[in-house]
Amino acid sequence: MITLHGMSLSNYYNKVKVVLLEKGIPFREELVKTFSNDPAVLAASPLAKIPYISLADGRTLCESEVICEYLEAIQPEPRLLPADPYQAAKVRELGTFIELHLELVARELYGQAFFGGSCSEANQQRVRKQLVKNIAAFKQLAKFSPYIAGDSYTLADCAAWASLSLVGMATKAVLGEDLLVAAGIDWKTYTRFIAERPAVQQVVADRKADAEKAAAAKA
Repeated sequence: MITLHGMSLSNYYNKVKVVLLEKGIPFREELVKTFSNDPAVLAASPLAKIPYISLADGRTLCESEVICEYLEAIQPEPRLLPADPYQAAKVRELGTFIELHLELVARELYGQAFFGGSCSEANQQRVRKQLVKNIAAFKQLAKFSPYIAGDSYTLADCAAWASLSLVGMATKAVLGEDLLVAAGIDWKTYTRFIAERPAVQQVVADRKADAEKAAAAKA
């Protein structure tokens, strides 16, 4: 039995959870908040990042993309990476591009967009400039036909579903403009399409339930 450690507020946690559900791999969940200083957490994820997984024998893995590729390796069907090595690499390329060049850059806006913090004007303009450049480059790679890498659902869709909405919402909230939409990327239609999948619907429902529990606890 695999244990998925983290919390449903995390897009990377939800990406891994979708993959587990898509593949029908049995798992349990254990709540771990980001940047925990628990020695057990640090032993498994030295930067205290979530998610991470633990196996029945105590072995652990951190970093969501590493985890997803491990899950693909231990249970190849249903396949989320193409059999052709080059096409599989193109899927990895898209996932890496989304997370490294879009989501990680936009993350600087999240404090102000979602958590009541602030982002200086200088940082906002720096993020805007970088994202405009990176989104234009992303458009050269993404196909949306109908899936992000072509005609098959892949790990790149798991990453895109989990992160593109955050980039769009954060830029709209802080910069006054959804930079994805401004570049001609209809992420809302795409994410609604991906959300038709039962695995994604379960993750969304669980995330909503967790949010309601957290709100009730604070009341």
